[in-house]
Amino acid sequence: MSEYKTIQGTRVRNYSSDPANPLLGQIWYNTTTNVLKGLGQTTAGAWSTGGNLNTGRAGTGGAGTQSAGLAFGGGFPVKANTESYNGSAWTELNDLNTARTSVGGAGTQTAALAFGGETPSLQSVTESWNGSSWTEVNDLNTARSNLGSAIAGTNTNALAFAGLTPGTTANTELWNGSSWTEVNNLNTATRGVAGAGTSTSALSSGGANPGITANTEQYNGTSWTEVNNLNTARRNLAGAGINNTSAIVYGGYSTGYVGVTEEWNGTSWTEVADMATGRSESSSIGSLTSALAGGGYNGSYLTTTEEWTGAGSPVVQTFTDS
Repeated sequence: MSEYKTIQGTRVRNYSSDPANPLLGQIWYNTTTNVLKGLGQTTAGAWSTGGNLNTGRAGTGGAGTQSAGLAFGGGFPVKANTESYNGSAWTELNDLNTARTSVGGAGTQTAALAFGGETPSLQSVTESWNGSSWTEVNDLNTARSNLGSAIAGTNTNALAFAGLTPGTTANTELWNGSSWTEVNNLNTATRGVAGAGTSTSALSSGGANPGITANTEQYNGTSWTEVNNLNTARRNLAGAGINNTSAIVYGGYSTGYVGVTEEWNGTSWTEVADMATGRSESSSIGSLTSALAGGGYNGSYLTTTEEWTGAGSPVVQTFTDS
């Protein structure tokens, strides 16, 4: 049998703890756990268990990434709680100024935007996060909850669409860092949608009006276009993705609370591995290959978090004798 040092031209290094940033294909021996490990790639996407939220809730706004996430608001009763995620645990930070649930969100862990929601009265309030505190800025033109947002936007460039007004709306608004401007509407009014992308490349999927829908629309910075439907119609689902051709949606309510996960490639949806716990209104954080579902509701308000690792993503593997 060939040795690793012969194949790779180097010996396996010993570490007392796993290296912080291993290279793809790197192998090492952990002397603390006495385990041989390596960094490989996943062949299929999968959900795994993350650290629990400190406060169980649903309808949170989300921003950031799987390893640097932010969740804020939620209910019920309505909450102002803000928590940051470091890839393994949630930490409580300073609260929103206005407690609310079913709130929209965009940006990063240190520069986020929270907009809309309900207290339970419908809200147009917008707040900007600087990494340590929230500041109220100019309101949405249309108060709404259960809205969609381009989660990969920023706190100076964001998109809000759809929602409960209290009727169901197709209204879309663009944030430029100081004010909201109404732009072209969705083709179909809806609420409880999943959002992904940016203000110039966004995706809206699922929702209800009033019946549950599988409808999907793409935004190109000017107008919305209807594209291929989800495989599973549902409302109050979560979504993540950096643009309108690369996204993932998960969870929601169909005929019950579901953990169904679907990936979008710009043309069609493909069902992949389900979440372990079916839930609606979880946080929308991350990307197609690295998403985060925190909290939600499935008959009770959840603290549990699940982490999505997409196919082809780097993953630490353990090698054992067989």
